[in-house]
Amino acid sequence: MAETKTVCPYCGVGCGVVVESDGARITAVRGDPDHPANRGRLCTKGATLHLSAAPEIARQVRLLQPMHRPRRGAAPQPLPWDDALDLAADRIAQVVRTRGADALGLYVSGQLLTEDYYVFNKLARALLATNQIDSNSRLCMSSAVVGYKTTLGADAPPACYDDLARAHTVFIAGSNTAWAHPILMRRLEDARRDNPRQRWIVADPRRTETAAMADLHLQLLPGTDVALFHGMLHVMLWEGLTDPAFIAAHTAGFETLRDRVREFTPRHVAQLCGLDEADIVQAARWFAGIGEDGSRRPTLSLYCQGLNQSSSGTDKNVALINLHLATGQIGKPGCGPLSLTGQPNAMGGREVGAMATLLPGHRDLADARDRAELAALWGVPDDLPATPGRTAVEMFEAAADGALELLWIVCTNPAQSLPNQAMVRRALERTAFVIVQEAYATAATCAHADLLLPATTWGEKDGTVTNSERRISRVRSVLPPAGQARADWRIARDVGRRLEQRLGHRRADGRTLFAFETPEQVWLEHRATTRGRDLDIGGLTWARLDRDGPQQWPYPEGATAGAARLYADGRFATADGRARFVAPAARALAQPRDARHPFALTTGRLRDQWHGMTRTGTLARLFAHEDEPAIALHPQDIERRGWREGDLVRVISRQGQAVLPLRASASLRPAQAFVAMHWGGEFVGGADGGGVNALTTPARCPQSGQPELKHTAVRVERAALPWQLVAAAWLPAGEMLQARERLRALFGHFGYASCVPFGREPAQRLGLCLRAAAAAPVDAALLADIERVLGLAGPDTLRYADARRGQHRAVRLRRVADAPPEAATLDAMVLAGDTAAAGWMLPLLRDGAPAAGFGSALLGASAVPPRPLASRRVQVCNCFDVDEATIVGVLAGCDGDDARRLVQLQTRLRCGTQCGSCLPALKALVQAHPPAGSRPVTALAA
Repeated sequence: MAETKTVCPYCGVGCGVVVESDGARITAVRGDPDHPANRGRLCTKGATLHLSAAPEIARQVRLLQPMHRPRRGAAPQPLPWDDALDLAADRIAQVVRTRGADALGLYVSGQLLTEDYYVFNKLARALLATNQIDSNSRLCMSSAVVGYKTTLGADAPPACYDDLARAHTVFIAGSNTAWAHPILMRRLEDARRDNPRQRWIVADPRRTETAAMADLHLQLLPGTDVALFHGMLHVMLWEGLTDPAFIAAHTAGFETLRDRVREFTPRHVAQLCGLDEADIVQAARWFAGIGEDGSRRPTLSLYCQGLNQSSSGTDKNVALINLHLATGQIGKPGCGPLSLTGQPNAMGGREVGAMATLLPGHRDLADARDRAELAALWGVPDDLPATPGRTAVEMFEAAADGALELLWIVCTNPAQSLPNQAMVRRALERTAFVIVQEAYATAATCAHADLLLPATTWGEKDGTVTNSERRISRVRSVLPPAGQARADWRIARDVGRRLEQRLGHRRADGRTLFAFETPEQVWLEHRATTRGRDLDIGGLTWARLDRDGPQQWPYPEGATAGAARLYADGRFATADGRARFVAPAARALAQPRDARHPFALTTGRLRDQWHGMTRTGTLARLFAHEDEPAIALHPQDIERRGWREGDLVRVISRQGQAVLPLRASASLRPAQAFVAMHWGGEFVGGADGGGVNALTTPARCPQSGQPELKHTAVRVERAALPWQLVAAAWLPAGEMLQARERLRALFGHFGYASCVPFGREPAQRLGLCLRAAAAAPVDAALLADIERVLGLAGPDTLRYADARRGQHRAVRLRRVADAPPEAATLDAMVLAGDTAAAGWMLPLLRDGAPAAGFGSALLGASAVPPRPLASRRVQVCNCFDVDEATIVGVLAGCDGDDARRLVQLQTRLRCGTQCGSCLPALKALVQAHPPAGSRPVTALAA
C-alpha cells in the first residue's frame, strides 16, 4: 500500500492529507500530522475524500472523454482529443479574427491549481491580448482583495493560523467558522482550552453554531456591518482606546475617518444594527484590548463571505481593517485582519492575476510599468492590454445581451453558483459556442456546453495551491487520470499552441509561449513573475516544497523560511510605506425589504457539503446531517401564517422564484430567511422555480465587482401544489448516482422536485429519495418512469391506484435469504397523491426495520403507523453515525460538570473524537440536557 502526501481540495484552510492507495484506487485518507495548517485533523468532507474518489463513482458521474454536441439540445457525442482541441482553437480563432478577443470570455476557478491558473492567464493576456478572463473567486474573495490593497497596499493577509492561539480576543465577522472552516474552529477550541481568558466576539445576523459559542454575539441586521465597525471606532476614540503613536507613524487619512465616525454613537448604531448599546461598547473595548495594566492585548479578526458577498463588500472589509490600524493591532503575534478563503486555491489565483482586474505577481493592470515588465518576462513584443476585462457577473450579462460569441468555462459551475440564474441561462443559450472544461458530467453547466473537455480532479492532479495564510503546498497525483481526462494546464497549453499557429506567434523570438512539459516548469515561470514583488518566492524551489513541505510567502532569494506575519516593521506595501485609512459611508442594501418583499434572505454553508456539491453530493453519508433542501424561517413567522414545518412555499424575489419546504429555525430573527448556498438545480428544481441562485441578486460592490449573494429581499407564500409524491428506494451502490440523474431529468414535469441520496458508504446498497409536487396529478407514464428507475416495475411490487382521486402507491419488500418472512424490510416505495404515510414509511425504509408485519398499512394513507416506531434520527456525528436521540439518552447517565459529561459521552459513543466537526453541537446538547434535578456546574469552553 502506497502513501502520498497531498492537500484537501475543499476550503482555503489548505489541510494536508495522507492518501493510501493500491495503484487502482484510493483506499483511505487521514490528516497529515506534519502539515502546519491542520496538524493531522480533517473535517467530515476531507475525511471522506477516498470515498468520493471511488472508481464506481467515477464511472457514474465523471466526464471521461471529450464530447461535442452537433446542435443545441442534442446528446453529446464522443470526439477524439486532437479533434476536440482543434475545434476549440478553430472557434476561438474565428472569434478573434471576426470580432476581436474581447468578444470571448474565459471563466476559471479557485479550484484550479496555481499552474492551471497561470497557463490560462498567459493564454488570455499574452496570446489573445485580452483581459476577458475572470475567476469564480470574484464571487467569494474579490472584496477582500480590494480591501487589503486599498488599506495595506497589497493583497496579502498579514496574520497566520498560529495567531489563533496567541490572540486574546478573536473577532469573527460574517463567518460561520464552525461549519465553513471546521479545522480552524478546532484550533480555536484548543486555544480557548489552553487560555480560558480568550474572548470570542461573533458578528452575524444568524445565531450559528459559531455565534452560539461566542462570549458576545452581535446579531446585527443584514448589511449593517460598516455601521457597526464605525460605531466601535467611535467608542474607541471616545474612551481613548486607539493607538495615536501608531496612527501618526504608520498610517495616513485618519482625520477623514475620525470625522466620518463622529456621528456613529452607540445609540445611533444600536438603532441601525438592531443591537444593544452596551454590546457595541463591550465589543469595542474587547477589540481594543487594553488590559488592567494598560498594556494592549492582541486581537485577531476572522471574516469571510458575510463581509465579502455584499454590494458594499469592500467598504465592510476596509471598515474592519480600520479598527486594526486605529489600535495598532497588526504585524504582531496574535493580531491582524485574516480573511478566510472559501476555495482551496483562490489565493493562488490571485497570485497569478487570474481575474479581470489583476495581473500576475500582484501587478496593477492600470500601471504601464507593470504591464511592460510582464510583457518583457513573457517575451511579448507588444504592450499588454490595459482595459480591465469583464468581471464574472458582467461577463455573463454581456453574453446574455449578445456581446460574447464564445465562453470557455473551466472547473466551475455558473449554472448553479452565479446569481440571477435566469440571466445566466440566457447567457449560456445566446452565446454561439460554449466550451466547458470539467471533471464532472453532472455539473449543471455541462448541459449547456457545445464542447466538453474532461479534466482531472483531486487524486489525479499535480502542482501547487496556496491557502489563506499564504502557505504554498504541493498537490500530488495518486492515480492516473480517469478515462481520457487531462490536466487543466495541459489542455490550456495545447489549445494555446494551436492558437499560435492560427493567429501567429506572440513572442518576439518566435518561440512558443507554452513551452511547458511539466507542472514544475509552469511553476518556475510563475515564480519569476513574483521576484521583487510583495509575494516574492524567488528563494523557494520545487525541491524545497517536496522535501520540507508547505512554505509561506514572501520567500525571497536568500531567505531560509517564509514570513509568518507581514508588516512587523510598520511599513506597508504602499508607495510611502503608510497604511491607508478609508472612510466609507454606511450604505443601504442593494435590495432592502419592502411591503412586497418583506423577508431578508441570506445564504450560507452546510457543515458537510461544499459549494455546488459536484463532489460532496456523490456521497450519501454527507446528506445525513441536512437531508433535503429547505428554507428556514423564524418559528413565529411560520406560526403567524398558519404554516407547518414541511409545507411547500414559493419564495419570490425580483430575479426569480423557487419552491422549497419550510423549516423552523430560532437562529434567525423574525422577517429573516435562510437557504443553504449548495442547493442548485442538480438537487432541487421544477417547472415553477430553480435553486437558491434563481433568487439572488446580481447587484455588486462597485469596487470589487463581487455580487451581494448574502442578501436578497423576498416574499414567501404557500405553494399551490396539492398533489404530492414521495418515492424512495435502496439501489446498488454502483447505480445510485446514475439513477439520481435519471430522476433529475424529470424535475421539469413538476412544480417542485428534489432528489437526494441516503445511506452510508462504503456499502453495497445506497438510497435515493425523490420528493415532488404539482398542481394536478401527473401522467401515469411519468409515474411508471419513476418506478422503473427505483426498481418497482417488477411483479413483486404491491400496488394501489385510484386514478380518479389521483392516488397511487407502490411498495416492494426485500426478503433476505435464510431469514424468516417477518424479517422482510421495505426496499422501495412510491406514494403519490396523499403522502401522509411518508412520515413513518420513509424512516421505516431508511432504518431497515422489519416491515412485513405492517401489511396493508403500507398501501394505506394513514399518517399514523399501525404500531409505534422510533422517532426520526437527527444525525449529529457523521464519522460514527451518532444521532441526537442516542446522545441525549447517554447524557442521562452522565454526571459531573459539563466538561466531564462531554468526556463520558465521547468515551461511550466516540462522537466528536475523529474530525471534531460535531463538537459545537455536542457541547450545546450537553448544556441543554443537564443531569436530572441539577443545573450545569460550568459552561463548556468552546
